[in-house]
Amino acid sequence: MDDDLIDEADIPRSRYTRLPGKGFFYPDSLDEERAERRAKEAIEGSEAVVIADGDADGLACAAMVREAYDAALDVEAFESAIAARLADGKAADDKETGDEAAESAERDVDEATEVADGTDDDPTANAHAESPVGLVAAGPYSLDTALERVDAYADDGIDLFVCDLCPDEFEWVEAPLTALAESTDAIRWFDHHQWDASTAEAVRGLGVDLVVGESDEECTADVALRSLDHDFADRWAELAAVTRDHDLWIKEDPRSDDLADYSHWAGSEEYATVVGAYGADLPETVRAFVADRRVEKEARIDAAVDRAVTREVGPWTVAVTYGRCSQNEVAEALREDGADAAVIVKPAGSASIRGSDGFRHAHEVAGKVNGGGHPQAAGCKPDIYDDMLDYAHHWTTEGQACRRVILAAFEAVAEEVAADTAAGDTADSDAENAED
Repeated sequence: MDDDLIDEADIPRSRYTRLPGKGFFYPDSLDEERAERRAKEAIEGSEAVVIADGDADGLACAAMVREAYDAALDVEAFESAIAARLADGKAADDKETGDEAAESAERDVDEATEVADGTDDDPTANAHAESPVGLVAAGPYSLDTALERVDAYADDGIDLFVCDLCPDEFEWVEAPLTALAESTDAIRWFDHHQWDASTAEAVRGLGVDLVVGESDEECTADVALRSLDHDFADRWAELAAVTRDHDLWIKEDPRSDDLADYSHWAGSEEYATVVGAYGADLPETVRAFVADRRVEKEARIDAAVDRAVTREVGPWTVAVTYGRCSQNEVAEALREDGADAAVIVKPAGSASIRGSDGFRHAHEVAGKVNGGGHPQAAGCKPDIYDDMLDYAHHWTTEGQACRRVILAAFEAVAEEVAADTAAGDTADSDAENAED
């Protein structure tokens, strides 16, 4: 493929935001080889391994584990690398990679996390192999693979931590988790998502120390902070609080947006090291990096909001848009315009579903189209893409087929909610008649 076809430098934003990032066009087979190699390098010889969601919440937990093991990396090397990117004008590049870095805490099946490419001149290029606590970033749909890699490459007797991840079904992780329960010294699992009771019971049945916080009260960083046996300094509690501010969409601390954006634009090793050293108060170099990237981010948000259309589904107003953008901010703008729920269809084929106080069924909608998540934040990737022609149709129609199946899922959930409400009203009426 001609590189110019996917080089955004000379393409209008109105066009390139309709296409996936460069990582989408990188073959999965090559990406898997790279991810396998990097995981092996991170895991081999480690005394402990953390499998974490690659967002701010999961990576804060990884930083906490490294702090507890006195295994943090040198932050100065990362700050130097960030300053070099800024000086070279690379901070605003859209470097999307295909490695299985992270779906978001809301369980999005999203485009791969955007990170700056490592180079031979980058002093942090091998950081993933340098800490005695290995870090493997994963999402809910790559959790089984991450566990398999730890099983394959870790020494016997290590400590394993799983943070900010919840399997939809125990069967997905049963084989590697069972093997690891026999070979590790301990497995501790911290999370705040909504667990199926049978899945939680099965995980605990293997001897895993599973701690699940209330999803509307705590983020996983809160859970890790209170669960790890370590005397953390005050800045760690502040980091958890600011992480929670964004992860639960409280939005009272402006620093939480900085953390969320930085975790999306930085590699997992960089983010865990920087917040491990500075907590929620990011250093000036990082703030400059985030500000530089935000210029492009805000423009993409505006483009996605402009593309939005609304549809009435049952009692709800559902806004649907398309494009490569920051889904949370787009959803917030659409809610402010009167939407009860927002759907952001991505060029890579996935979609984010966001709710509101008037719509708490996002996970139910996502569950009908190959996804899951929280009542007010979920993600999915409908199984409708058989070949590149399907993707070509997706890009040229702004996700028409994806929109259609997700709206059908909204309609199905609306019917279920109406039926449940009617059944409840009937039961209440029968109870009142019985009392009379």
